[in-house]
Amino acid sequence: MAERGERSADGPRGELALRTLAMPADANPSGDIFGGWMMAHMDLAAGMTASSRAGARVVTAAVSNMAFLQPVKVGDVVCCYAEVTRIGRSSMDLRVEAFVLRHDCGQRIKVTEALFVLVAVDAQGRPRQVAAEPAS
Repeated sequence: MAERGERSADGPRGELALRTLAMPADANPSGDIFGGWMMAHMDLAAGMTASSRAGARVVTAAVSNMAFLQPVKVGDVVCCYAEVTRIGRSSMDLRVEAFVLRHDCGQRIKVTEALFVLVAVDAQGRPRQVAAEPAS
């Protein structure tokens, strides 16, 4: 397994849930992408994956173990992979990893990872049971 900040030989776990391009408007004056921008995209990836699995609307309940391993640069293609690691009655845990495809090195580099907890909710925003089978 790769050490923090090293290129991952194993590649991402889970399914590709989101892919986008890091743009200048998302960066500081040094060209590094803001951590909040990365977290927002990882939350989107977790939410889309959890909603599909739950067959319902989901909300983010918690984020933990957020680790920024490498900077994301303007021009990087950011790929977020999500893996459901636990399903409870109304909640589920997901591991989300972000990798970049950097044009100057030609390799996929793991840049960020975190654990997300999402809860399935009904129309009134109250927790509801996760569907027994994944939605198709």
